[in-house]
Amino acid sequence: MSVTKMDGIDATVSGIDAVVRGAGAVTPSPGVVVNGALADGGSDARRGKVLLLSGSLGMGHDVMAEACATSLERRGLRTRTADSLRMTDGRNGTLGQNAFRGLIAVPGVYDALHFSQLRTGGPVARAIERTSSRFLVPRLREDLRAEPVDMVVSIFASAAAAVSRLKPEFPGLITAVFSSDCCVHRIWVQENTDLFLVTSQTAARYVRRFSPNARVAVVPTPVRAPFYDPPTQEEARANLGIPLESRCVLLMSGSWGLGPLVEAAEALARAGVWVLAVAGRNEKLAARLAALAERDHRVIPFGFTTRIPELMAASNLVVTSSGDTCSEARVIGRDLLLMDVVPGHGRDNLQKELDRGHAEVTSTDSLSLTRSALACLDRVKPPSQRVAATPQAWEQAFGAALAQVGLGANW
Repeated sequence: MSVTKMDGIDATVSGIDAVVRGAGAVTPSPGVVVNGALADGGSDARRGKVLLLSGSLGMGHDVMAEACATSLERRGLRTRTADSLRMTDGRNGTLGQNAFRGLIAVPGVYDALHFSQLRTGGPVARAIERTSSRFLVPRLREDLRAEPVDMVVSIFASAAAAVSRLKPEFPGLITAVFSSDCCVHRIWVQENTDLFLVTSQTAARYVRRFSPNARVAVVPTPVRAPFYDPPTQEEARANLGIPLESRCVLLMSGSWGLGPLVEAAEALARAGVWVLAVAGRNEKLAARLAALAERDHRVIPFGFTTRIPELMAASNLVVTSSGDTCSEARVIGRDLLLMDVVPGHGRDNLQKELDRGHAEVTSTDSLSLTRSALACLDRVKPPSQRVAATPQAWEQAFGAALAQVGLGANW
């Protein structure tokens, strides 16, 4: 089954193209130096190439990189994405992933690190930055020499630190940092950064805490194209076998499946609610949800899936943790019930999502979650339209930000 109706994407793309039309390929003004070559002469082998540096902690950074790549390519740039976490440990990123999992597994540990060190730029934050750069810088240097680019966009904090150290070695290289966190911590903010992209005024002020003269652009959170073309609720429910008049929630918590998802799904199903339960890449959770579905037909389990736009369309409410899912749900016009399960920056971002509206917060025990979900379902209104937002605001703001570093006005 397809994720969405692809025939409608053409209309969305046409609308986006109207925003970016006229840009064509990236062509710097004559005399501008691009990686050591004059724009009005010499080789253009490096011109118009962008490296996006993500990090494989969950899916959030990859989602941001994908959305940015789509927008950059519409502007005539060529992009590639690299996993800076994999570069750092020289393997598959598991060293960094396991370290982070260990931090969040012990209550209070990551909160202490985030709020007392990362947000303040304390000595532990500086030590983390130095250690990660020791491994990442030489591997990133090798990558940039092998495949030169004109711009690097860091969507992972340790990548921002490494790129800042390397920028003097690559004349003409444009460096940008893109963080969707509410409180941008110290490792994100590096002096050799030409442009900071953030998604709130609060985040902009946190950047300027560490770099008062930084060039900062506040932009909407980018959302991937399929979320702008979901099926109708009727179509989605017909595909999934859910009665149109029933109450339905989408229950998910990132690619790691954090929180009491099995217990909550079971309690909600007992209350007569259909539950679309997504385990992400958590295989143990996926097995438990599948076993629950054998006992209650109102639970429909998924592992890692690209069908999230369809599942959101089918639901009345999205129960999730703070992250990119929130912006995706808002595009489709679904209210949010947020689980307070991600410590540190997750608590900062939860507050940001509550301030944006159409969101409630719940505790992480299954009883509280179920009570909150049922109350939200009593309040939410049926969807009045298939999508509640368009990508134009993001495209215009992103284009204006790129223009600040010489990548074309009116994009």
